[in-house]
Amino acid sequence: MTNAQTNRAFLTTTDRATRADIIGTIAAHYGITAEAATEEVTQDEAEHLLDYLTGSTRSAVHVLMQRRGFSK
Repeated sequence: MTNAQTNRAFLTTTDRATRADIIGTIAAHYGITAEAATEEVTQDEAEHLLDYLTGSTRSAVHVLMQRRGFSK
């Protein structure tokens, strides 16, 4: 599975609030819109979702990904 496929699959399995928090965190960090952040993490050349995150959000998303079988 590619990074883009993993990112899309994981984001699809999360609830709306969690997904919005993840995308919002990425958007704020990079100074882009939520739509642009979503495009960035789901495009074919995307990095692993964790590579876009820092700090406690990265740690929390990593745990969620592990629990759901999307570990890096």
